[in-house]
Amino acid sequence: MLTLTRDDFRIDASRFDLTRGSNVLRIIAGAFLFPHIAGKFVNGAFNPGTLAFFAKAGLTPPEFWLGLAAVSELLVAVFLILGLCTRFAALGGAAVLLMAVYALQVVKGFGWTWNTGGYEYPVFWAITCSVVAMDAWKAYFAQARSTAAGRVGGLLTA
Repeated sequence: MLTLTRDDFRIDASRFDLTRGSNVLRIIAGAFLFPHIAGKFVNGAFNPGTLAFFAKAGLTPPEFWLGLAAVSELLVAVFLILGLCTRFAALGGAAVLLMAVYALQVVKGFGWTWNTGGYEYPVFWAITCSVVAMDAWKAYFAQARSTAAGRVGGLLTA
């Protein structure tokens, strides 16, 4: 029941209905990852400052972890924007952002506000991704219950 389905990979208009707040939140959560992906690179190569940050956080080799972070963020962003595998993509997004919080804590210590190098921004977006995931899981289980009820109803009336 917790597996991927064909619907997880289907793009349809309902996933872009901007009158549904959950769609708006999902799309924005994905789109806001792009500046963070871009910040990991300078002139087509890894950003030296970001590499140094990853090394200081103890993520060695930093090139591997920086590449993994960039690829993970890119996949999460694209999947969230398109509404693909949303329940898994949003959980992945929350995990990536919580890793960023961990790295910030290791490197800078406790600091809440962004203007002091704190981590309220990634905490906020991790919570946002978690809310998107909860909504997607809720829809998934509602659909599964509906499908199961239809099968049972069909058996009883046959």
